Amino acid sequence: MGGLRAERRTALRAELDARVLTAGDLTMPFWYSVNGDAPAGGRSLYISMHGGGGAPKEVNDQQWENQKRLYKIDEGVYLAPRAPTDTWNLWHQGHIDGFFDRLIELMVLFEGVNPDRVYLTGYSAGGDGTYQLAPRMADRFAAAAMMAGHPNETKPDGLRNLPFALHMGGEDAAYDRNKIAREWQQKLDALREADPGGYEHQVEIHAGKGHWMDREDAVALPWMAGHTRELRPDKIVWLQDDVLHERFYWLKNAKPQARERLVASRDGQTITIDEAPPGAELFVRLDDTMLDLDQEVVVRCGDAELFRGVVPRTLATIRVTLAERHDPRGIFTAEVAVTIPGS
Repeated sequence: MGGLRAERRTALRAELDARVLTAGDLTMPFWYSVNGDAPAGGRSLYISMHGGGGAPKEVNDQQWENQKRLYKIDEGVYLAPRAPTDTWNLWHQGHIDGFFDRLIELMVLFEGVNPDRVYLTGYSAGGDGTYQLAPRMADRFAAAAMMAGHPNETKPDGLRNLPFALHMGGEDAAYDRNKIAREWQQKLDALREADPGGYEHQVEIHAGKGHWMDREDAVALPWMAGHTRELRPDKIVWLQDDVLHERFYWLKNAKPQARERLVASRDGQTITIDEAPPGAELFVRLDDTMLDLDQEVVVRCGDAELFRGVVPRTLATIRVTLAERHDPRGIFTAEVAVTIPGS
């Protein structure tokens, strides 16, 4: 593990020094400040996305400068990336996910960030990004806060294990932002009522405020700081976006499809796939914090028993799950491959 960490530090040092990430012909400059003393478990990280969107480069550059100063934190790394494009959907295109994975890895490697204390926020177009990225990347973050954005087509299903704050000006009527924020409040309330173990949320509609909330939304940052990532929850709700992911918490989907929905839960030695498309090829990742790997494990889907037996710990699983994201807390030691019945 130490050798791999040293290799990654060497490979990524140039990006840190340049404060620019590169993927193909896209670049993501980033700025950050380090605040307060480092806690024993490692620093917090706040990724804060600027507004702007479909505007000239100069406008988005100015929005980036504004975002650097928008929020203050007592502890942690406050990081403001500059979007790689100047399009309306600048924060929820498919390349963003990989860039953010790299940002998190950089801050873990070089600034002592605790990967279980990474927070996501954004204002205006950055709020659009928070609406979209939080559900599809929920297992990377400890909490998320959406400020003054619009969700477009995204849904909140994937927020089951990610505390989510939503702040909106009561008079922010452009694109029906205020109306849709109230609808999301109702959706989140209903999800929480139906599933009291999940969907923790904070929603504040700021009366009399328009698109600018006079920093009243800043209360979301200490609210987020009160949460730590739960990477091995007892239940997963995974709704694919149009940007596909193969991994979510302790599940891997070998062939994900857009808008596909998976629900899985664990209780003792039993894993239950509660909802999945027929024919889906899934991998259930496990470790000794989740159950007793020396005892028999059962995987079920409806009335069908998909697996029963002892699941061996393997070095291959450790290597694969680490290499997928370079997340030291995201390592699993065993996995079971199953196929959902049907065609």
